[in-house]
Amino acid sequence: MLVLGTPDVRQSLLIRILLSVESFLRIEKAAGVALLAATAIALAWANSRWHDSYETLWHGRVVASQTLDFWINDGLMTLFFLVVGLEIRHEFVEGALSNPRIAALPVLMAAGGVAVPALVYLALNSDAVSRRGWAVPTATDIAFAVGVLSLVGKRVPPALRMLLLTLAIVDDIVAILIIATFYSGGIAISGIAVAGGAIVLAGLMRRLAIRQVIAYALPGVLLWFGMQRAGIHPTLAGVAMGLLLPVTDSSSRLSRSLHLLVAYVIMPLFALANAGVTLQGASFHGVHAGVTLGIVCALVLGKPTGILLAAAAAVRSGVASLPQDVKWPHLALLGCLGGIGFTMSLFIANLAFPDPALLAGSKCAVLLASMLAAVVSLVAGRLMASRA
Repeated sequence: MLVLGTPDVRQSLLIRILLSVESFLRIEKAAGVALLAATAIALAWANSRWHDSYETLWHGRVVASQTLDFWINDGLMTLFFLVVGLEIRHEFVEGALSNPRIAALPVLMAAGGVAVPALVYLALNSDAVSRRGWAVPTATDIAFAVGVLSLVGKRVPPALRMLLLTLAIVDDIVAILIIATFYSGGIAISGIAVAGGAIVLAGLMRRLAIRQVIAYALPGVLLWFGMQRAGIHPTLAGVAMGLLLPVTDSSSRLSRSLHLLVAYVIMPLFALANAGVTLQGASFHGVHAGVTLGIVCALVLGKPTGILLAAAAAVRSGVASLPQDVKWPHLALLGCLGGIGFTMSLFIANLAFPDPALLAGSKCAVLLASMLAAVVSLVAGRLMASRA
């Protein structure tokens, strides 16, 4: 087992974590279906005779001086990152990340699942422009991964679902740090001042024991505008507010409500606006070929390899041990599921490639790699279940 203490304490902690995981994953399972449907519609629409209307709707229509895809990618996706921030806080307060012995294995696996794909991508791309996409294949899409895992059947150990969720949460933390560090523009002091003032205001409100979540909307909006003005991607304001909100019943209700909104509305909208790749606009020659090959190899091969190598190193060194009923074939399945990178991969691709042709090629690669990883995971999981 991964935890210390008496058997009763271990059992109580694991039961509480697993119940929380099951509740979270039920929503993600349905969200995966919604994401898949939105992706299929976007691809069909963008490659039909009505493809001009697709481009005009998302990239040509102006709302309040910005295109519609801006308000989805930079506006609504802030709520996606707010949910991520709330989940990160929950995991550190009372989830798997609250206990170092429980967190050790998935955290190290996530680290390997980020480092190895990045190295694989960089090994296949020597051009300075294409190397900007090194972070695209480092993320795992929890909704799609959970959807595929649910199709494997009920023979999967419950602890494997906990590992998948924790690994995806750590992946999100790393992705957030990468976006903030490598994909933000030049820092404007005026924007930093506004963002800093918003954070101070939120901290002061917490010190004054203001517990109504709606009151934190003002510093949240100020933080978003400050980050945008500063050149830092404004969606990161959602993560910051998720960590700054007080831990109350009100914030718990907000987390559940926003989780439903993000899963069934915002993420499908994001897929509809970003997954519509015109295949004839994607180039697969020269530097474009390196981007495509790098993303596919990094997700399909690099992710499982990194996750398994990190797990083996953690277990053999004694830093962590396998949870009860979880065997090495289960971790191999988890590695394959980690190769399903969609939402965050597409998001980072938008930041990494301003060139339309490179962006189209990277999106095609993300979709292809995610599909291959999903098929491999499903076949491996079914074989594992039948042998069991």
